[in-house]
Amino acid sequence: MVEIRFHGRGGQGTVVASKILADAIAKEDKWVQAYPEFGVERRGSPVVAFIRINDKPIYDKSRIYAPDHVVVVDPTLVEAIDITEGLKPGGMIIINSDRRPEDLPFHGKFEVRTINATAIAVKHKLGSLAAPIVNTAIAGAVIKILGLAKPESLATAIRDGIAIKPDDNIKAAREAYEMA
Repeated sequence: MVEIRFHGRGGQGTVVASKILADAIAKEDKWVQAYPEFGVERRGSPVVAFIRINDKPIYDKSRIYAPDHVVVVDPTLVEAIDITEGLKPGGMIIINSDRRPEDLPFHGKFEVRTINATAIAVKHKLGSLAAPIVNTAIAGAVIKILGLAKPESLATAIRDGIAIKPDDNIKAAREAYEMA
């Protein structure tokens, strides 16, 4: 089983990113769960979402405490919380950032990959300049880096799950996939 934890802020599309990824992975004949952890979050507050992936049915419905991988949608969270908490040795960290992996504090302890999903979202006019929606761009990078699904499966999941600007969201996901 593969377990992934997402960190983001309310309003960035973190929960939608996990759902779209789960839908794309399910199209690859895998069993998958995607669920958020909600509290009293508001726009801009930290948000956590989880995905479990397996070749057989998944019965565990608990929170993921020891993920195989971590995806960070908002790079400011790197300094605000311990995104590596519980991350298994050899785990991958994928961060929406314009920084190089070796410039991040946990490089060397974990494998780190960065993708500037914010720039991709702005380029495709997803959200606004002040609050870009980076979910589909980060999803494109995640499926490539972790080898979770084909770009066509992600495009179908985006078309099925995002009503606003689906074509632009698919373009953003493909660009991030190619850059990752």
